[in-house]
Amino acid sequence: MYNDWVVVFTSPQIWEAELIKAALQQNNIECISLNKRDSSYLIGEVEIYVPIPEALTAKQIIQKYLSE
Repeated sequence: MYNDWVVVFTSPQIWEAELIKAALQQNNIECISLNKRDSSYLIGEVEIYVPIPEALTAKQIIQKYLSE
């Protein structure tokens, strides 16, 4: 099902990834987060995925959100 999805954002901070995910959802962009952080050592990142056709729009929304 998720073969045609791409990563548009990564962060070592769970809260930051969740804020980006919320911003995408507010703009009607379907997205999922994948937590790749190790629970013992707290290393790794959280990745946000969107469908390929929505990737450019998602990146523009993320860029706008991060510049605020």
